[in-house]
Amino acid sequence: MQTLLNIFHLGVKELRSLARDRLMLVLIAFAFTGQVYLTATGLPGALHKAPIAVVDEDRSPLSYRIGNAFYPPYFQTPAVIDPYAADPGLDIGLYTFVLDIPPDFQRDMLAGRAPAIQVNVDATRMSQAFIGNNYIQNIVNGEVAAFLQGHRAPFVFPAELEIRARFNPNLEPMWFGSVMEVINSVTMLSIILTGAALIREREHGTIEHLLVMPLTPFEIMMAKVWSMGLVVAVAATASVVFVVQGILKVPIEGSIGLFVAGMALHLFAATSMGIFLGTVARSMPQMGLLMIIVLLPLQMLSGGMTPRESMPEAVRNLMLAAPTTHFVALAQAILYRGAGVETVWPQFLALLGIGGVFFVLALSRFRKTIGSMG
Repeated sequence: MQTLLNIFHLGVKELRSLARDRLMLVLIAFAFTGQVYLTATGLPGALHKAPIAVVDEDRSPLSYRIGNAFYPPYFQTPAVIDPYAADPGLDIGLYTFVLDIPPDFQRDMLAGRAPAIQVNVDATRMSQAFIGNNYIQNIVNGEVAAFLQGHRAPFVFPAELEIRARFNPNLEPMWFGSVMEVINSVTMLSIILTGAALIREREHGTIEHLLVMPLTPFEIMMAKVWSMGLVVAVAATASVVFVVQGILKVPIEGSIGLFVAGMALHLFAATSMGIFLGTVARSMPQMGLLMIIVLLPLQMLSGGMTPRESMPEAVRNLMLAAPTTHFVALAQAILYRGAGVETVWPQFLALLGIGGVFFVLALSRFRKTIGSMG
């Protein structure tokens, strides 16, 4: 009973210490509000209101139809310009795409020829240039095919694909990006807060005060784990409810309570990792450098940015030891696909096991660190 009281009071001390650190509070608030919103609405893979111009040298019904097929939210309303304004518009960054429809385009199409439409792209805008080419090609092909159906006998394909996108019917990148940013912030802040809490004790000299008290390393470590984990869990839950669901209008299919339960297990592992790093680093600058080395693989190779199936097999197997891999999997299953406990229990068990291993390693390192200081 005394151990639980010690852990509770030490955790309250950590919360009070965090409350006096205004810069850290601002970081937490921004990570789960502004950062989530900016990342979700400004994803590089999303084409949103791209500036486009059309050079219509044909002036036919088909060319008008193609020019009118580009509209928000993917493109801005096309500007109709003459051929001499295309290059200057691209040079000054006025347009990202310039579509040049050649003379007699409709006549050549009806005659069965294969006329070409020139698309000039400002490739300095890499993200829009890459994805916009596919959008333009699909739009032009669709409009030409629809136009020709009214002038020729329709070609009957032996099989027709009926494409249905599940869980994200409109393929909105914001639905994916917002939740993934919350997950990344959970991992980042849980490691930073616990590691910084330990380093702050050393820099302020309060670690010596703890050493003279009848406290065990287990109690000191558990206090930091539950207090910093609680802060991140509350902030992340509020972000999902008020920012993701409320402001961004992203539908959450599954149980937020089940997601919070999985997040608690992930926080157990991530905070233990933060304490381990805090025992390795001797100052906050060293902690910052270690964070770069640790966070980048955790975030980039966990399946939150690219599918794990596209990674080399060795990387996939190695990342099974990382808690973020299982947390991303259960978060996507619960929040996107409405999965229940019967689906995500393997990830829950994996997080519990990985968290236990990290906790033991961190506690062992923490005991050695305190022993050397005593």
